[in-house]
Amino acid sequence: MTVDDAALVVVDVQNDFCPGGALEVPDGDAVVPAINRIAPRFVARILTQDWHPPGHRSFASSHPGRAPFETAELAYGEQVLWPDHCVQGTAGAAFHPNLATDGADLVLRKGFRPEIDSYSAFYENDRHTPTGLAGYLRGRGISRLVFVGLATDFCVAWSAIDGAREGFEAAVVEDACRAIDLEGSLAAAWEEMAAAGVARVRTADL
Repeated sequence: MTVDDAALVVVDVQNDFCPGGALEVPDGDAVVPAINRIAPRFVARILTQDWHPPGHRSFASSHPGRAPFETAELAYGEQVLWPDHCVQGTAGAAFHPNLATDGADLVLRKGFRPEIDSYSAFYENDRHTPTGLAGYLRGRGISRLVFVGLATDFCVAWSAIDGAREGFEAAVVEDACRAIDLEGSLAAAWEEMAAAGVARVRTADL
């Protein structure tokens, strides 16, 4: 797979999703060397950053009596309730210190609206409110996207599926991602990505 005309979308490689973080993805920091190795091959590099205000509605702490990883019905549908994580301006919201960020063309912050979560790099979880990424990519003439980062079964999958639905050629680099795998969510995510036309590749394929 050639990548010199594609954009690399690095999803949420932040301290709170890495070992010791508030919403740790198992082995999450292992994606960093792989991402740093492949990033220079791409014509553009996009970094997404979860960026929640305190008291965000997706936090279990905002729902008295509810625990992390339960679900709740919010205005836009079912929402997993998460531990407080990636709160704006905190160390947990910062990119992993070993992630090479200097070459980034764009840093896209998402999840900053207090009442709605945002897994996808393209849309809020209401599936209607755009982040503006699609327009940015089209404005630069980019039609091919490769996704890496955290977590495979949530923000990476939602981003890749939305990218494909927006008409971009989309691929996910399996060994440059890690998953939460909440009650079978990883297998379900790969099935949904395949159904949307998202390719599943490895760094050795690039």
